[in-house]
Formats: sequence, C-alpha cells, structure tokens
Amino acid sequence: MKKLFLIIGAPGSGKTTDAEIIAANNPDTIAHYSTGDLLRAEVASGTPLGATIDSYISKGNLVPLEIVIDTIVSAINRSDKPVILIDGFPRSVEQMEALDRILADEPGIELVSVIEVEVSEEVARERVLGRARGADDNEEVFKNRMKVFTEPLAAIRKFYGQKGLLHTINGERTIEEIVDEMEAFIKSKI
Repeated sequence: MKKLFLIIGAPGSGKTTDAEIIAANNPDTIAHYSTGDLLRAEVASGTPLGATIDSYISKGNLVPLEIVIDTIVSAINRSDKPVILIDGFPRSVEQMEALDRILADEPGIELVSVIEVEVSEEVARERVLGRARGADDNEEVFKNRMKVFTEPLAAIRKFYGQKGLLHTINGERTIEEIVDEMEAFIKSKI
C-alpha cells in the first residue's frame, strides 16, 4: 500500500523545496513528484502532448484534468517507494474530485494527508518575483497564478478538512523549521 501525501500552497510557498528536502532525507522510503516538474518534463520532451501542456502553462492556466491525473497516477504507480509526496495538486475542485474518484478505485494507494504550506500573498509575490526562474515569473502571470490558486482554496480546505485529512503548516519561517515540522508530521502518519 502506497501512502500518498499531497502538498498544496501558493506559488512561492516553498512546497516543492520542502518536499524535495524531505525525499532527499529519506531516499529509501519517500519519493517526491512536483506536478509542475512532471508537466514541465513533458513540455521539454518536445512531444505533441508537451506542446499542448505548454500552451496552458505559459499563460499561467491550468493544464486539462485528464492530462494531469494520468501523469500523477502513472508516476505513483511507477514509484518503488512506499511513501509518495506530490506537490502542487490539487489546484481546482475538479482536480480534487477527480483524484478522489480515481483513488477510490486504486486499492494500492491511500491518501494519508493534504498538507497546506500557508503564506501570505505578499510573501508569495516577493519570493516568486525575486527568483524569476522563467517566463512565467512576472507580475501579471503571478497575479493570475494567485487567482487560480485562491479561487478554489476554500472548497479544497473544506473537502479535505471534513475528511480529517487537512494539515496546515506556517510557511513563513525558515526552510529548516518548515521541513522539520512537515517531515515529523509525515513520519507520524506512516
């Protein structure tokens, strides 16, 4: 049985970095997948699917549901680790509901928790515009990404909260403090 942890947070919340460090600290048991990295790898491969994905990502919009879900489920099933961290998912009510339906039919995968790394919009903006990694790191795209993140957030929190799966972590501390808390929480659940 694979134990799945979803890590959500605003752009710039540090969710990917946190998950990368935790997976690196536990190489025998924990695998990390960033939804964004899985999708960007497909774009970089130069396939027609990659071009389709790029047409959404480059504008800061959501990639179609079927593409994202297929990408995630196949990554989980291919992993040889018992614990899977996926960051950046779900990003919409539709994604959340679709994943819930798919996991109901996947007896080998248990969703253990949804961890939200919480930061203010001001901190998120400073971090994203300060790092400026690519064409998607500018003020206009940042505003759209924040809107895409915040619009479904209340419904996502409510859904997972009612299932007893939501765990919130303060993301406005040092990376070490955040990683220590998140890693301890994950280990307490496996």
